Amino acid sequence: MKLFIIEDEVPIRQELTQFLEKYGFQCESSDDFHGIAQLALASGADLILLDINLPYQDGFQVCREIRQSSSVPIIVLTSRNTDFDELMSLNIGADDFVSKPYNAQVLLARIQKLLSRASEAQDSVVLTHKGLTLNLLKAEISYNGQNKKLTKNEMGILRLLMVNKGNIIPRDAIIDDLWQSEEFIDENTLNVNIVRLRKALAEIGLPDYLETKRGLGYLV
Repeated sequence: MKLFIIEDEVPIRQELTQFLEKYGFQCESSDDFHGIAQLALASGADLILLDINLPYQDGFQVCREIRQSSSVPIIVLTSRNTDFDELMSLNIGADDFVSKPYNAQVLLARIQKLLSRASEAQDSVVLTHKGLTLNLLKAEISYNGQNKKLTKNEMGILRLLMVNKGNIIPRDAIIDDLWQSEEFIDENTLNVNIVRLRKALAEIGLPDYLETKRGLGYLV
């Protein structure tokens, strides 16, 4: 797991890095605080430790900038320990708030808890079956390095089939799941979406991924 430390006091940064690396974390940081938010995002970090008192812009601004494009877990780690600072941090998107001086073992436990929670959330939005990956947040499928965006309905059909992998899902069940309404849905609407989904799968190298069981339904 990779952590990015946004901290301008070098001794604290080094102390954090040495401690966390003992527990197997890979730590990155930078002295360039002009574009620190983008550097943190570009690092691919699994979690960010963020101080509030920084050069050029404070940690609140950095947190806002990160949150504009990423849901990466953020722990604010700061000597500013007022209720206002904590509320402000949490309201702009930080996941946790830890005051300095901190207990290293407590900080470690909070990092591990956040990473575990993030991993569970990731598992719930990424489905994998027979080499195909469906990312529900990105509405995207991938296979052997090939990616393809899906429409909302195409993704809904594939999600239902992958969650119930190996089981035949009747057409009526798919219609009920996609169009949860008492209104009549022409079966041709489902046919069109199935055709489009098959085409998308074929374009990334899986022309036979979705099976039709005549008179019964579909399965993957």
